[in-house]
Amino acid sequence: MIDYHLHLWSHSKPSTEATIEQLAAYCEKASASGVAEIAITEHFYRFRQASKLLKGFFRRYEESPVRSLMEEYWERNSTADLDQYVEVGLAAKRAGLPIVLGLEVDYYEGEMSRVSDLLSDYPFDVLLGSIHWVEAWPFDHVDDPVVMAEWERIGVEPAWRAYTRALEELAATEAVDVLAHPDLVKVAGHRPAVPEEYYDRMAEAAASHAMTAEVSSAGLRKPVSEIYPASYLLARFRALGVGVTTASDAHGLGDVADRTSELLQALKVAGYGELTRFAGRRPRGMAL
Repeated sequence: MIDYHLHLWSHSKPSTEATIEQLAAYCEKASASGVAEIAITEHFYRFRQASKLLKGFFRRYEESPVRSLMEEYWERNSTADLDQYVEVGLAAKRAGLPIVLGLEVDYYEGEMSRVSDLLSDYPFDVLLGSIHWVEAWPFDHVDDPVVMAEWERIGVEPAWRAYTRALEELAATEAVDVLAHPDLVKVAGHRPAVPEEYYDRMAEAAASHAMTAEVSSAGLRKPVSEIYPASYLLARFRALGVGVTTASDAHGLGDVADRTSELLQALKVAGYGELTRFAGRRPRGMAL
């Protein structure tokens, strides 16, 4: 097994310098759970380089309490140095730790070519692509009542439509390698009357643009209490030949390799016999 979605910093604490010692602890915890390789994939927006490139991004959307929230969140979190993060990751690889160097890249509407140009200067092994917000609404901030109140104002169907459209657009840019937590929009437990029509579109987007899909235990720690992706979507990925990674989406040592056995069972039920690993942003198979 692999854990291809790991963060070095939690949402509630500011960024600090990455260290080899932290990465070694992650590897040790992962190995104890039967995980052979991990990917460090910090959020792109956590770095000053992202802030310089995309500063003011959310101002393109209508002024609102959630836009103000996102602008404040961005300002508070964009404090780390991408060069230092990359150098520590490379040093860990040179030291023999079973690590691939990655990043989690959100969908920045109209800006992905600029993001790709910046990231092409770095020796990343894998880039995860994510949809964490619909326009300026960070729908997965499940502990924030202001954010959660938007579900009633916007509506479940419009939210799922907008999310699915954004995921399709992100896949079409081919700026990333893996669609992380592909049905994250279900995080709060809100589902449309016929989710299958959205799941079919997500699977088609992944297959059409040679994306790999992530199978993540993070949803088990959220109100939805379900693996990402849902069993129907995972089956559609399998039917369309979409490769998969496995992940915990840990934001600290405690959740590294979380519930690996449950991910393995879900993959077996869906008919998967191998995972997809990455090196130099090139996929390669790994038997389960």
